[in-house]
Amino acid sequence: MTINLKDNERFDDLQRNGYRIIQKTDGFCFGMDAVLLSGFAQVKDGERALDLGTGTGIIPILLEAKTDGKHFTGLEIQEEMADMAARSVLYNHLEDKIEIITGDIKEASRLFGLASFDVVTSNPPYMNDAHGLKNPDMQKAISRHEVLCTLEDVVREASRLLRPGGRFYMVHRPHRLIEIITALTKHKLEPKRMKFVHPYVDKDANMVLIEAVRGGKPMMKLEAPIIVYKEQGVYTDEIYDIYGY
Repeated sequence: MTINLKDNERFDDLQRNGYRIIQKTDGFCFGMDAVLLSGFAQVKDGERALDLGTGTGIIPILLEAKTDGKHFTGLEIQEEMADMAARSVLYNHLEDKIEIITGDIKEASRLFGLASFDVVTSNPPYMNDAHGLKNPDMQKAISRHEVLCTLEDVVREASRLLRPGGRFYMVHRPHRLIEIITALTKHKLEPKRMKFVHPYVDKDANMVLIEAVRGGKPMMKLEAPIIVYKEQGVYTDEIYDIYGY
């Protein structure tokens, strides 16, 4: 099938299975956080996974390439982004494994039904109104700030969507960790694994990866951190492995 690019669009190579993804040349593009989440999340043989706020579909596409999951769904409220994601799915001939749905995270459990997934992932907007200036580009603002949904919305819907024992994976910022854990436990999602991401070995963490289990018992493992760079412009071996280089 021929997939035509629209104005200001490009194909980016994902370095996995020959997959490519459509992104805007001047819009919001996926970052390392999405790639790291796809390396942290586990989708087992036969499981169904949902990505909340999928953007251009990067996480479902990478999870399909990296895991043995049965089926992957991406939910995205912005029609233009969802369209790019759907066309990327078609371009990579993944329409039997990945479905892109246009819809609101706040309505996700109503759209899909309660306890309908084994795994839920999310790379949500990191900033609330107290953190930084909103980008004047609305697409970028929605991706980075809690314009259309909050952390509470994401966690609440993830809990409702997961079967008992199902797993929620999220990447976020360490400065909101107390909020994150409070929201998770409020909605019966027990944090089980956590991994911090540091740009350099001697720098503070700027990302945190979390796995929580619906209805799990209290006990969390703090895993060895990810260090992104050996030196300026040179990734560590772990990053090269996650990217698939």
